[in-house]
Amino acid sequence: MTEHSRSSSPPSSVSLRRQPKQRRGKEKVEKILDAAAAVFDEVGYDAATTHMIAAKAGTAIGSLYQFFPDKAAIFKAMEIRHSERVKRFWSEVDIPALVQLPLRQMIHVLVESVAEFFDQPVSRVVFVQFYLARQIFQSIDESMTQDAIAFMASILKHRNPALSEELQNLLAEVCVHSSNAVILAALRNPDPEHQQRLTQQIEDLMVSYLDPHVGDRRLGNVMKVMICPHCQSDQLSKNGYRRGKQCYLCKACGKQFVAQ
Repeated sequence: MTEHSRSSSPPSSVSLRRQPKQRRGKEKVEKILDAAAAVFDEVGYDAATTHMIAAKAGTAIGSLYQFFPDKAAIFKAMEIRHSERVKRFWSEVDIPALVQLPLRQMIHVLVESVAEFFDQPVSRVVFVQFYLARQIFQSIDESMTQDAIAFMASILKHRNPALSEELQNLLAEVCVHSSNAVILAALRNPDPEHQQRLTQQIEDLMVSYLDPHVGDRRLGNVMKVMICPHCQSDQLSKNGYRRGKQCYLCKACGKQFVAQ
């Protein structure tokens, strides 16, 4: 979305009326968001109403209005929930450990982690609507896709530091856009078994595409390059031994560590 489209949203549509402080209130908000996801999935955003959402949540319409003035505010809260989950995942990934895995195992871990997002109705509906009804979004825009590309590029950089920055970004961009396209097709398919088959194909797709650049055989020597666990720099010097293991000194951050 553009900055203009963001600023044109009415103030009543961009925030909760009342922030829940007690656990019961927070649980009610989550229940409303899950119910809204189900309603948007069943009838579409345009046909959905707050009364339908309240009925699906099993709560009085007055209770819904305590937190949300309209369905646009509900949808924005869904956007925020999804965005928080994704950013939490990015921050918790141990990239130095991840890139030490064989390529297929590394991709499997990533694909399985992403697939888990869409077990949650809110994330599933937000992802699909981003491609089908971009105009209803108030919080998420293309910058989130760019962040996903940067996250993937960082993984590729750590796995093969010899890759140029331009190639890292290109490979990451293709991975993100192609996997998103297959995920969208899977989520829109009504057959759960076919959904699973499509999702499984993402792994084969990415392994085949990335193998020439970060495959296990090609990186037989590169994968042995030590990376500082503190700052991820490969600018290291040997610094003696400790308990029979090689010690290294990072020239970038000045910290020492022992080879694992």
